[in-house]
Amino acid sequence: MGLCLSGSDVRGGKQAVGGAHLRPTSAADHNNVSGQNDAVDFFFKSRGLHALFTQIELSLSASKLRDLDIASKSDPMAVAHAKKRDGRLKEIGRTEVIMNNLIPAWIGKIAIAFQFEIVQPLLFRVYDVDTKYHNIPVKMLKLEDQDFLGEASCVLSEIVTKQNRTLTLKLHNNYGPQVSRNFGTLSVHAEETVASKSAVEIAFRCSHLQNVDLFSKSDPFLRISRIVESGNSIPIYKTEVINNNLNPIWRPITLSMQQFVSKKSVGDLEKLHQERTGATFMLPSTQCSKSQLFVEKFVEKEQYSFLDYISSGFELNFMVAVDFTASNGNPRNPNSLHYIDPSGRLNSYQQAITEIGEVIQFYDSDRRFPAWGFGGKTFDGTVSHCFNLNGRAGGFEVDGVEGIMAAYASALNNVSLAGPTLFGQVINTAARIAGQSLSYDRSKYFVLLIITDGVLTDLQETKDALVRASDLPLSILIVGVGGADFTQMEILDADNGCRLESSTDRVATRDIVQFVPMREVHSGQISVVQALLEELPGQFLTYMRCRDIKPLNVQMAQTCA
Repeated sequence: MGLCLSGSDVRGGKQAVGGAHLRPTSAADHNNVSGQNDAVDFFFKSRGLHALFTQIELSLSASKLRDLDIASKSDPMAVAHAKKRDGRLKEIGRTEVIMNNLIPAWIGKIAIAFQFEIVQPLLFRVYDVDTKYHNIPVKMLKLEDQDFLGEASCVLSEIVTKQNRTLTLKLHNNYGPQVSRNFGTLSVHAEETVASKSAVEIAFRCSHLQNVDLFSKSDPFLRISRIVESGNSIPIYKTEVINNNLNPIWRPITLSMQQFVSKKSVGDLEKLHQERTGATFMLPSTQCSKSQLFVEKFVEKEQYSFLDYISSGFELNFMVAVDFTASNGNPRNPNSLHYIDPSGRLNSYQQAITEIGEVIQFYDSDRRFPAWGFGGKTFDGTVSHCFNLNGRAGGFEVDGVEGIMAAYASALNNVSLAGPTLFGQVINTAARIAGQSLSYDRSKYFVLLIITDGVLTDLQETKDALVRASDLPLSILIVGVGGADFTQMEILDADNGCRLESSTDRVATRDIVQFVPMREVHSGQISVVQALLEELPGQFLTYMRCRDIKPLNVQMAQTCA
């Protein structure tokens, strides 16, 4: 197992400018995790195809179960189900049967893919397995033949956001939790199935690269691949492109153990750093090469996951801003994007608020959400580009997703649609809240949802605001509704790898925007929630890791030490 590093130029058909092949190590060091291939996942991510799940295992235990056996105690087994949107149940796993035990701690784990982007309702049922079935494998047992001991339901997000990732639920009968009879409790504990949190931070530079462009210098980037036992290579990372430079210095990158598999795979890189020597690139076009690769930085570190932070007490604080410009159409007209259907059918604004709010609310403990409108003529007759959605002068927070929906409906009756479409003030207000939080609580990360139908009038001001906000614990989700041209939003999203620049030529420190047009979501298979939220955990982690902010339990342990 080894690593291969190759440099390429983004122009001229991506011509190769050289490769440094690090020696392979023993095949015995190969310990790839079963199931998904992390290297392949990263390969897809580098092409904009994001993995939407984290594999976790659920451990179950119970206490004070009912005793249904006459001569002995119950022999309990637990079964986990996922609830689908249509209400149907899909079994996802069973534990083993534990004999004569009313306080079982099952060894068997329930494997499930945690998806941040969606709400994942779960139902757990506990059964007393009759003695005559004890020789039958648990997967073969017919549940209708077993005695029912109780059930409990929750959402997967409720488990992973608990400190220590353990949630205790009251068991009840099939008719619901309102019955007062004591059926005992069920505790559910979640663990990520990650082989190791070990990672290395590496900074690369090259010197004397070959120039393959005719009228300018090469625009190099570095691609890192893992050499597998067959001799083939699997790409695991690609750096940013540096324009017109034959001696590029790339930003530091972090490679996880899941990407490079073993410490020996990166051993040669560590040696290059320690000895301050370079590795010569092998060129396809000539035998002689002056091109060299240098390792400017090599630091081993622990790399914590999104769930590590969330379960230790970090929160995502939800904020909403709604477009009240005239291009939405008269709210009383059924053709308006703001029309509230008496039948209860949600318009695009209501749908975006509901679907996204229902996911993020589990990561916000007080569920009090700032809510604003922009582009409307407010109660005093002036056009405002950031007004409190609830109409109150003193406070912009509302209670829960229901509070946002109520404030939105009320505002439609009290605010006149106007314009133009300006994002700057709303983004600056959200950024101010995020910035102020740093002085008293670094465990908060803010998520602003902007729902709009129009073309931006203040594109450069918005860019400036986003570049400033890129230093703060803030991500911005934009939903485009209606049939407008949203080309500008794609620019703000920066998914093409080009970071935003301000009017003063300052470059954003990270990408904090994710945009999706509602019409494209409706025509495809992926939901608006998945399309918008898929990058959020990554943006959260980029912020925390760049500032060396660790999960709260790790911080406390280091302080005590």
